[in-house]
Amino acid sequence: MKKSILIIAIGLGVGYILGARAGRERYDLIVEKVSGVWEDPRVARARREAARYAREQAPVIRDKATAAAKAAPGAVADRARTIANRTTTTAKKVTNAAVDKATDVAARAGEARESLLEDDA
Repeated sequence: MKKSILIIAIGLGVGYILGARAGRERYDLIVEKVSGVWEDPRVARARREAARYAREQAPVIRDKATAAAKAAPGAVADRARTIANRTTTTAKKVTNAAVDKATDVAARAGEARESLLEDDA
């Protein structure tokens, strides 16, 4: 989803630049502004700090990703066991309820049959 939004944004930007009435002049002005911001000492410092932070955090992120990948099979198996147990419990409850209803219906049918036989006699 994010990739398609990025592609659309790039397409709109290119379309704007190519379709602008000012054409090349407008494009040059945009490039000049972007270059000015990119070369700004504050932006350059922020870029360096971001790169340094990324280098520092890479091993931490790698270790966390490795630990999560190793733990995933166990977590999935535990969750599957929990769901299987719940399903078994629910199936037993439904079976018991069905047996109880069937027994009740059979008893009522027997009572109704007896009542009909008594009425006929």
